[in-house]
Amino acid sequence: MNFKHYLFDLDGTLTDSSPGIVNSVLYALKMTGAPVLPREKLMAFLGPPLMDSFRNYCGASEEEAQELLRHYRKYYAEKGILENALYAGIPELLDALHRSGVSIYMATSKPEYFARQIVDHFGLSRYFAFIGGSTMDETRTQKEDVIRYVLAENGLDPADCLMIGDRYYDLNGARKCGMMCAAMLYGYGSREELASADFLIEKPQDLLRI
Repeated sequence: MNFKHYLFDLDGTLTDSSPGIVNSVLYALKMTGAPVLPREKLMAFLGPPLMDSFRNYCGASEEEAQELLRHYRKYYAEKGILENALYAGIPELLDALHRSGVSIYMATSKPEYFARQIVDHFGLSRYFAFIGGSTMDETRTQKEDVIRYVLAENGLDPADCLMIGDRYYDLNGARKCGMMCAAMLYGYGSREELASADFLIEKPQDLLRI
């Protein structure tokens, strides 16, 4: 396949952000007096939009979910954003793709404001032609909406693009936008969840074989 443009998810694809996300959720639950969830439910927060997760896993109303989100973002902005680490091989992968002449973009459900800070923190900004994420006002949070935003802002043809992610939301968003998708099996999604991906990737460097 000769893809011209690679769109990367962030959490679970480029970085292991689980400590910061889980700690931020725990802080929000504690501050609002909500019951603490078991770990498997906390890990379910990795991937989907946060408002959806607070509603689905905490049984929160719209107003309660907004309050949980405010507390989450307070902790995340102060501490959680840096409770994060690059997966081994990611800088080398991005460098190899960049040198090959393809264009690299980010399409993440994380707020764009935070995504840019993380990319800068890890010294990866030079590899990305564009960083697209969700909005802080929750008007663009679904993965397909983020992908469409990246495509529109850069005038990209979906047929020339490959979405790279680690959850069903990445696969589904790519499909809805007319794109093929590669699933990173080292991330947060199970092999069963990701079985419908066009490509299954065991480790970052395997992406270069496509």
